[in-house]
Amino acid sequence: MSEHDYSTKHVEYVAPEPTAEEQAELDDMYARMDETYMKPLWRQIGGLMPNTPEPSAVAHKWDWEELYKLAQRSGELVPVGRGGERRAIGLANPGLGGNTYISPTLWAAIQYLAPGENAPEHRHSQNAFRFIIEGEGVWTVVNGDAVPMKRGDFLITPGWAFHGHHNIATEPMAWLDGLDIPFAHQMDSGFFEYGTEKLTDESTPEYSRSERLWAHPGLRPVAFPGRTISSPIGRFAWDHTDKALSEQLALEDAGFPGVVSPGHAAVRFTNTTTGGDVMSTIRAEFHRLRAGASTTPVHEVGNRVFQVFEGSATAHVGDEVFELRHGDIVNVPSWKKWHIEAGTDGVDLFCFSDHPIFEKLDLARTYTPEGI
Repeated sequence: MSEHDYSTKHVEYVAPEPTAEEQAELDDMYARMDETYMKPLWRQIGGLMPNTPEPSAVAHKWDWEELYKLAQRSGELVPVGRGGERRAIGLANPGLGGNTYISPTLWAAIQYLAPGENAPEHRHSQNAFRFIIEGEGVWTVVNGDAVPMKRGDFLITPGWAFHGHHNIATEPMAWLDGLDIPFAHQMDSGFFEYGTEKLTDESTPEYSRSERLWAHPGLRPVAFPGRTISSPIGRFAWDHTDKALSEQLALEDAGFPGVVSPGHAAVRFTNTTTGGDVMSTIRAEFHRLRAGASTTPVHEVGNRVFQVFEGSATAHVGDEVFELRHGDIVNVPSWKKWHIEAGTDGVDLFCFSDHPIFEKLDLARTYTPEGI
């Protein structure tokens, strides 16, 4: 067991029963506090300082087939242009009072772009990424750099970078968007600005400029010696991610270390100038589990979101059990014990989280209980 006992509960202080006269005076005092926007700590400490986190967000699964059907329908009914800006369907956690937040700090959505459509350029202080679950034929333009978007690719749009999208294919394309919108909203730190109506670069290169400069293993251009807040690489291509995961499992088979746990390979997308996370508020990872393999059960401060890329899995989050298949999305609220078991065909999982926020604030905590 850990040195901390996370199974204990708050012991409430029970004051002596007041007399009728004392109760009347207390009622008057509390009424005056309410009128003057004050709250006594002794009446709410259990809620403000619980023994362990008590998240309002709940674990929930969003079915990809249903999401995609609604995205297709929105493509028939809702234009892309100024005002709405993006044809994106946000995932609203059932425990967060109707806000379009998947967690108190993270926003997730399915964005849909029909053939020949352009999403105009804009920028915002919130950090954003795109994960491509299927398809190709769309380019995102980030600060004038045209970046291809293909199945399995992970792309970032750091805060305050101008960005727009264009689809040159004959088929529509949908992808997962993730941002730190709720965190920025809570911190009153959000800014937004419209960009050009016409994309600054409508070319369709095989590789973006950022990839040509930075995406070479272990090498960095001498012309850019400093540290950057976010990764200078705009696109992490699926070919590299897939190969890295395959090599980890191949080394396991050969008896060498490299996997997280038996049958569980994982990589983290990083900022090559610092070795840290790709963006200051968002962590992104990719996990591959062999058939029947499982992640280690864990409690963590912070929120995670998983999307199944290939295969199938069973996600255990607190007392909830979710059966997952291609494209399905599930969230893990803070401090809910979770683990994921791969199905009979194994599973590939994209994951993003807000863990960098808590690590920077020295609020991160992890507890691994014995057993499942």
